[in-house]
Amino acid sequence: MISTEASSNVVGHVMSVSKFERLFRRAAGLDVDKQDLKRYGDFTNHKIYDLMLRAQASAEANGRVIIEPFDLPITKGLQESIHAFRKIDEEIELQPILDHLTARPPLDLAYSDETESRLPEVAGGLSVALAHTFKLLDSKLKNPRSEHWERCFRIFDLLL
Repeated sequence: MISTEASSNVVGHVMSVSKFERLFRRAAGLDVDKQDLKRYGDFTNHKIYDLMLRAQASAEANGRVIIEPFDLPITKGLQESIHAFRKIDEEIELQPILDHLTARPPLDLAYSDETESRLPEVAGGLSVALAHTFKLLDSKLKNPRSEHWERCFRIFDLLL
């Protein structure tokens, strides 16, 4: 018999998977599965770390000891993807899950509370941008495979 806590975790995980599937379906008409979610987690945490390293450099260059939201190198395209995520999130309510899953990489400088609270939205914007990138690679793509994920990782590594 599964304990109440274990049962709650299973239900929470199933709901999380369902919400991520809906995000990719709404953002770009893609069907993702549980294996994709592991890759997705690796992707978002890697990109958040990269963005936070640049934010730290910006804060240090400006003589500050706390990373503020304006230190994050948010491009016009990423900002548009964040806005698109907000619209999708109104329906699927994924931000609380992203808040729990988004890594806060340890850096030399502290994060302001506002920066900390913004990271799930940034991860959501990265998610929408990732979904759109899959479609740019192959407009007929429905189920991303390993090679699609690898190409997207390389593209984002070049740009972010």
